[in-house]
Amino acid sequence: MILTWILLIIGFVMITSGATWLTNGSAAIAQRLKMSEYIIGMTIVAVGTSLPELTVSVASTFAGSADMAIGNIVGSNIFNILFILGICALIKPVSFTKNNLRVDIWLCLAVSLALVAMLWGGKLSRIEGIVMVLCYIAVIIFSIKSGNKEQGVQEDEPQESSNFSWIKSLLLVALGLVALVYGADLTLDSAITVARSLGISERVIGITLLAGGTSLPELAASLVAVSKGHGALALGNVIGSNIANILLILGSCATITPLAMGSITYIDLGVFFGAAVLLAISAKVFGHRVITRMEAVAFLAAYVLYIWYLID
Repeated sequence: MILTWILLIIGFVMITSGATWLTNGSAAIAQRLKMSEYIIGMTIVAVGTSLPELTVSVASTFAGSADMAIGNIVGSNIFNILFILGICALIKPVSFTKNNLRVDIWLCLAVSLALVAMLWGGKLSRIEGIVMVLCYIAVIIFSIKSGNKEQGVQEDEPQESSNFSWIKSLLLVALGLVALVYGADLTLDSAITVARSLGISERVIGITLLAGGTSLPELAASLVAVSKGHGALALGNVIGSNIANILLILGSCATITPLAMGSITYIDLGVFFGAAVLLAISAKVFGHRVITRMEAVAFLAAYVLYIWYLID
């Protein structure tokens, strides 16, 4: 059992390191292509930091643990909004841009509602999975176009220039992918073993341990971004990751094989959708277009209460 815990830790370290390398390399490439900061967060960084969820969820699907795959995504999205944005806003209030308020927040809310509606019947079909992946492609194209239009009127926050060469950037991307794949295998196998030995359901382990572990890249990237004054990058990372988790990752898993909810409950889905609603309320009603420190405390308190409910 000690060896299993060691392998679990090694898996998390590989996932985190791999996502960091991938994100750094991808961001350097994006800067060379002169993409806006928010779009980097929404696309390159979001997809890069969501690869742990992708690899773990796909591996769970092939292993026949559909509820762990769904639980991983549901838990990751809850963690991203309530915990990551809560911690970031506690450090420094996170501001919303006009495009966030007009498009991005509502897109995240709509995608979350769509997943709840599809899962309400108990499963995701292969057709729904294919439609979700196609919708993700459309969302990325739309986000890039709308983001570029906004940048033409209002410049993003200044980006730090990267000294990475093209070769170093591509090498970081390749190493990151390798670390993510092998780290995900170690994490999945070890997490299932630990959960079963402790008598913990795959639902709980997926929503808490796997979700928190695979969301560490988002947490690290967002904290670094906020600490350096790049709130748009952090916000784009979280919103982009949540959309990618639902449409790209669960869509890909459902395309491989239909996914049943299993032990995932309607309460889990309610908290999942409630987190997206809370983000929308924060953006449009409270805080004057900013996630304030007081709201950050509320976000974190909601997450703690949910974890307490799961463990109790």
